[in-house]
Amino acid sequence: MSKITVKDGTEIFYKDWGTGQPLVFHHGWPLSADDWDAQMFFFLEQGYRVIAHDRRGHGRSSQTATGNEMDTYAADVAELVEALDLKDAIHIGHSTGGGEVIHYAAKYGKGRIAKAVLISAVPPIMVQNESNPDGVPLAVFDDIRENTATNRNQFYQDITFPFYGYNREGAKVSKGIQDNWWRQGMMGGIKAHYDCVKAFSETDFREDLQSVDIPVLVMHGEDDQIVPFANSALKSIKLLKNGKLISYPGFPHGMPTTEAATINKDLLAFIKE
Repeated sequence: MSKITVKDGTEIFYKDWGTGQPLVFHHGWPLSADDWDAQMFFFLEQGYRVIAHDRRGHGRSSQTATGNEMDTYAADVAELVEALDLKDAIHIGHSTGGGEVIHYAAKYGKGRIAKAVLISAVPPIMVQNESNPDGVPLAVFDDIRENTATNRNQFYQDITFPFYGYNREGAKVSKGIQDNWWRQGMMGGIKAHYDCVKAFSETDFREDLQSVDIPVLVMHGEDDQIVPFANSALKSIKLLKNGKLISYPGFPHGMPTTEAATINKDLLAFIKE
């Protein structure tokens, strides 16, 4: 398996397939690089070099007790990008991975990143506070933490219903997709997953969004039950200097999997612009 060892000794697993312009995929909580299967296969066939890593504490990377916050996540990405000497790369992040992408782009991306894509992503900031009064109440994230700490096996099955919109009337439920989500989640470390809830919900990405001048595509499902559309994409697009928003009526949080054909088509168009 391909891994790099970053500064604090953590091993970061990654996949690196193909040649051509590099596309770097950043997964959501509490998943792994495997969540990008539909995109990795498609874009490899289109002639791109496709790379996806398992965030520290997730998947096949080290199950860390420390560094499970956004600054370290972005630093890990910077080390991976340097190790692979990626230039003119397009970074694509889903959910928590979208926060990781914009934080990396703002702190480390200059000269290496060409474009960014935020899919169902957590920026600008999820949690409700004085500066974000219509955000998601902290109690929601406390509940996710409690379930992660005490009931992870069952919680990681239950959450797939709102994640993929399978709790909506008429939804066609795929047990295989649900099982694959659970499989990926249970591969990761409980401590890292617990800490990551704070990272994705409380990190303030507003300055990151304002500081980048590369083209950024924001893609979001209007029926996202995990990262509400109005609290995320609609706010992010107003902060970006060079942003473009595509919203999808009825699409769920996990739309890169359930609506891969549509997402891949729109991604390819943006990459080719």
